Amino acid sequence: MKFLAITLIVHAPHPVTGVRKTTAERFREVLDNALLAEELGLDGFAVGERHERPFISSSPPVVLSHIAALTKRIRLFTAVTTLSLLDPVRAYEDYATLDHLSGGRLELIIGKGNGTAQRELFDVSPEDQWERNAESYQVFRRIWRQDKVTAGTRFRPPLTDAEVWPRPLQQPVRVWHGSATSKESVELAARYGDPLFSANVTNSIEPYAELIRHYRERWEHHGHDPAAIAVGAGTAGMYVASTSQEAIAAYRPVFEGNLAFQKQLGLEPVFPTVEDFVERSSALIGSPQQIIDKVHRYHEQFGHTVLHLQADAGGLTESRHRDSLELFQSEVAPVLRRDIPDPPFAWGPVLAGPPATGESAP
Repeated sequence: MKFLAITLIVHAPHPVTGVRKTTAERFREVLDNALLAEELGLDGFAVGERHERPFISSSPPVVLSHIAALTKRIRLFTAVTTLSLLDPVRAYEDYATLDHLSGGRLELIIGKGNGTAQRELFDVSPEDQWERNAESYQVFRRIWRQDKVTAGTRFRPPLTDAEVWPRPLQQPVRVWHGSATSKESVELAARYGDPLFSANVTNSIEPYAELIRHYRERWEHHGHDPAAIAVGAGTAGMYVASTSQEAIAAYRPVFEGNLAFQKQLGLEPVFPTVEDFVERSSALIGSPQQIIDKVHRYHEQFGHTVLHLQADAGGLTESRHRDSLELFQSEVAPVLRRDIPDPPFAWGPVLAGPPATGESAP
């Protein structure tokens, strides 16, 4: 099993103290967390993309390029690249450049994104967002694979023998499809034989497990080898301590602060207490053995081989956050790496591959 640290670069008041860092301080924190993830031996670092409050993750290529300059080994992910909002030509240019600068360490997780404010900002309607996402991905993947592209398009000017530079380093970059509860993302991933990354953070396990089962069915429907499937899954939070009592006690003020913030935003909480959150959500809060057991329970439903962890302290003290990651890496990760297989592909630059299949002009 492989492990990613993920940040959506939420810029909100601290859930316990109420203090909000400056924008510069928040970005510095992201860079420090990326360095910590590499230092501790995590396999990837992921940066989200959002275009509305309370996030400041509107430019993941810039953030990841800076992280690429500071790190040597860790793979760099987007989580997610909102292709429904972006021009696929411009997105390709940014990410192909980043891929060269990072030495082929880039992987993309794409998705339509969410949120009314960012749809309005980019003039994308709820009715056409899925078609935009599919069209942008079709164009993006063709540009990555072909030196010249001709494509009739609805949502951007058509392309005629278009050349887009720089030409790629990875051939091609690996693209995962991020999904929460939508079958549209699952269908697109299954159609093209791409890996799926389940958000797995808002609800209990059932809707995510159902969608992953649907992905596996559609994967086989499209004629792909079941042995080639790769699934990733998120976690709603993490704090690993020596005992469950210690972990819950430390995490309780964080949970209660986040609960109050959700209520301020008018959101109805899915998990009303920290005990319910620990029991029914994907959060990994408890002793090392409890974390191991919970990941195994989820693996029985998902069959996932990649897991994302929270990169941010998220209300914990910096020392507790680091201690938690260190305990995870020393006592949890080795067991999960032994018990759960890695994805069915090399964890490194994709410098050659089989001819693309299923390509069709939008």
